[in-house]
Amino acid sequence: MGKKKIIVFGGCFNPPLNSHFSLAEQIVSEYEDVEKIIFVPVNSKYEKVDLIGNEDRYQMLKRVCDKNKKFKVSRVEIDSNRPLYTVETLEKLQKEYSKYDIAFATGSDNLKKLSEWKKADELVKNFRVFVLERDKDNVDEIIESDEFLKKNKESFIKAKESIRSNLSSTFVRDKISKGKSIRYLTPDDVISYIKEHNLYKK
Repeated sequence: MGKKKIIVFGGCFNPPLNSHFSLAEQIVSEYEDVEKIIFVPVNSKYEKVDLIGNEDRYQMLKRVCDKNKKFKVSRVEIDSNRPLYTVETLEKLQKEYSKYDIAFATGSDNLKKLSEWKKADELVKNFRVFVLERDKDNVDEIIESDEFLKKNKESFIKAKESIRSNLSSTFVRDKISKGKSIRYLTPDDVISYIKEHNLYKK
């Protein structure tokens, strides 16, 4: 039997949504060789409009992950003094969790642009990429239509029966700014944190 896997789930998580955790739970329940999902919020040095501070996004994730023994949140990117390339993040986590094989989860929307990522060759050579289908995307078609992806197709794992969600953090932030309910869009622990710290108010 091979090594167990840890799946790295990166993103802005601005804020984290129920759909993020649903996807993670699905992966853990569908794949017996997946030991844990590690959520990795990006550093706020990353140029993204309306991205709130590192600590708030970390704490929102932590409140949810602390209640699920299969979930963990990492500070590897937010504690870095510069934005890390994805392959650098994975290399650091591979050293930290040397007993496991590290794999990276991403959406099919990102897969289309993967060849343009910094050190994309190293990424697909050294790590498996777990792909979640978004919207009406078809992972196999995306891979076949891109020479870089096609050449490295053994590196990609298509998720079984992906949960598809068009819900975006932008939509949720807009609701908050207008004083509307975000119940059932994000976990109650995240809602409590947002209220306590008065986040996303215009």
